[in-house]
Amino acid sequence: MTTKSDEEVKLIGAWPSPFVLRARVALNLKSVKYEFLQENFAPKSQLLIESNPVYKKIPVLIHGDKPICESLIIVQYIDEAWSSGPSILPSHPYDRALARFWASYIDDKWFPAMKSIAGAQGDDEKKKLIQEVGEGLTLLEDALKKISKGKDYFGGDQIGYLDIAFGGFLGWLRVTEASIGVKLLNEATTPGLVNWAEKFGAHDAVKDVLPETGKLLEFAKVLMARHAASN
Repeated sequence: MTTKSDEEVKLIGAWPSPFVLRARVALNLKSVKYEFLQENFAPKSQLLIESNPVYKKIPVLIHGDKPICESLIIVQYIDEAWSSGPSILPSHPYDRALARFWASYIDDKWFPAMKSIAGAQGDDEKKKLIQEVGEGLTLLEDALKKISKGKDYFGGDQIGYLDIAFGGFLGWLRVTEASIGVKLLNEATTPGLVNWAEKFGAHDAVKDVLPETGKLLEFAKVLMARHAASN
């Protein structure tokens, strides 16, 4: 008899995407075997359009014949659908709410500021955005201290929901640091996050799917060249 968790699993994504990385780490944490379907966008595949007709965006998890969209919803689904491996979301309702709050902050405020640095108009705007990103990291440093209770991860002894939410952007954070020549994560202001980034990147569920900084940097240059050409 085939159970729900035994059904075929596919993930539509692209290797540079921080949002796709979230799903890959969650699947790895739960030791779920899956087929990775690389999306090339030129044009978007029919499978992507059919699987996510509302947003037409990656990632899309296909479990059996059922598509699940949006990275953090996918992470929550993986946690609920597979009992193998550690729990991703905290067990206590308040801790779950806190993790979701900070994940929303990262997606709605922190990442958009970091993403905007590359296209900043003039030094003043760039400095303002770098400051905003730095202030956000200081807030996350404080959150790590409180939520982890002195452990390595936001999830405590093990990677959890907030680690995955923030960790998806680790590669792009390093690309941003390389591009602007500023260490946004540093021992002076964010020592906890420096340790966290090292441990997260080396974790068995992460190390084989976290894109190399150099490779991401080259990809970013191609993106910027395309953007400049289109303008």
